[in-house]
Amino acid sequence: MRIEPFGPDELTRDDFLGGIVRLWQPKRGYRAGLDPVLLAASVPASEGDSVLDLGCGGGAALACLAGRVTGIECTGIEMQPAYAELAQRNLTDNGLNGQIHCADITDLPPAIKARRYAHIIANPPYFETRRALPPTAPDRAVSRSGELPLAKWVSVASKRLEPGGTATFIQRAERLPELMSAFYACLGALELWPIQARAQQPARLVLVRGRKGRRAAFVAHPPLVLHRGDRHEADGDSYTELVSNVLRRGESLPFPGNRRNQSRQS
Repeated sequence: MRIEPFGPDELTRDDFLGGIVRLWQPKRGYRAGLDPVLLAASVPASEGDSVLDLGCGGGAALACLAGRVTGIECTGIEMQPAYAELAQRNLTDNGLNGQIHCADITDLPPAIKARRYAHIIANPPYFETRRALPPTAPDRAVSRSGELPLAKWVSVASKRLEPGGTATFIQRAERLPELMSAFYACLGALELWPIQARAQQPARLVLVRGRKGRRAAFVAHPPLVLHRGDRHEADGDSYTELVSNVLRRGESLPFPGNRRNQSRQS
């Protein structure tokens, strides 16, 4: 748990989405990678929508989403005070509309409980505390592992969604049974999008989406493949064109068949 704010010499400022947003990040501790960028790119948000990020860390997913979709309202929940302050700074310094609350998702502020959101996103800790190896930086342990079951994360998201709203989570593939069970208990129109590093490799991550009050049949989409080729053969960028456009140009990453699903719901 990191309480004290990060000092200037503890931070770097890094380009995301090809420089569309620039994020302050700790040199040691949790540093955003590919996962929150993919999560943000997959959210079907439009101008005027409200978005709540449960466990927002330094605000990478929110900043990337707001950098791509103008005019959305961002709200973040982060339990570590230093990261909550950093997330607010990242939104403010990028000229983005949003407010970060330092709180536990099991004890949300009254202002959050009093409203509903069009979209909720989350990148919960990937490991259960009892199974995780402790990282070097103690504050990173909070982002990597936790006692709170995924069912609680999904339950909180479901309660805060407006009717028809989406909840989108990114998580390790090995925890998919737990995550899908939690989504099935609370949400409908479930969609699964596995993420593979390369075409011949098993999925390492999954994106899972559900909608509040919808009853459409479950859809398992073809995998999202991150890199070209069967293996890493040379230095340099090997991302597929789709993923490269997300990372370098800030383009969206809609779930496969998203237009078809929307037409059925209209």
